[in-house]
Amino acid sequence: MLPPFFTSLLALLVSASPGFPQASQTDQIQIAPPMRQMEAPPKDASADQLEKQGDLLRAEKGYLDAIDYYRAALAKDPQSAAVSNKLGISELMLERYKDASKDFEQAIRKNRKFAEPYNNLGVVDYKRRKYSGAIKQYKKALELESDSAAFYSNLGAAYFARKDFERASQAYAEAIHLDPEIFERTSHTGIAAQLISSEDRAHYDYVLAKLYAKTGDTEHSLEFLRKAMEEGYKGVKDVYTDPEFAELRKDVRFADLMKQKPPAIPE
Repeated sequence: MLPPFFTSLLALLVSASPGFPQASQTDQIQIAPPMRQMEAPPKDASADQLEKQGDLLRAEKGYLDAIDYYRAALAKDPQSAAVSNKLGISELMLERYKDASKDFEQAIRKNRKFAEPYNNLGVVDYKRRKYSGAIKQYKKALELESDSAAFYSNLGAAYFARKDFERASQAYAEAIHLDPEIFERTSHTGIAAQLISSEDRAHYDYVLAKLYAKTGDTEHSLEFLRKAMEEGYKGVKDVYTDPEFAELRKDVRFADLMKQKPPAIPE
């Protein structure tokens, strides 16, 4: 809650502004602190019980409460790399990047063969637009866990952000090879949701359409090609010449999609 002096001043400023009605005692603006929904972690709970409760809270997006439970778990089991990593994830979701980095680094010190905190440090760098640092961390994660589609997807995102589309495509191709559904699940919450311009989002969707076409996944290729067109991708006419789309061009659904005449395709 704001101190009384600032609350009164804010109410006065609002009421004095042209076009605003006089502020009453019931419509003064207050800034509420983040809310916790759980009681403090019980002192008699085991580290495992505290960790599991933290997991449930994090799944419900109760990140502040989850942090309390993970810290309580660490107090009883200080050497748990897994809990330090989970604590960092909760901090990351609250955009507390400095604290999250410290937690991930702690997890690595406890277990240097634990791939996930390296990946998560990469996410912190990616969020801060430190793409070279993110790439370095993702590669470290892949050295430890080379069959992770998520790590390859993140690596591709960092290359894409640097507009290194060739390396981005290579990383994305490996992600699709390991998990063909990965971009279907993350298309609304992953890199596409973080790209700054609609042009970048359109290019991203076109790259995925091309990769899916190359693997023979017609359904996903058409889906992402449609998204690229809806975003107005300027290079969409390349779909008629890119060799990856050779088989897709034989599909009647491709012809139907192209009949929509997106802005990038002239009449």
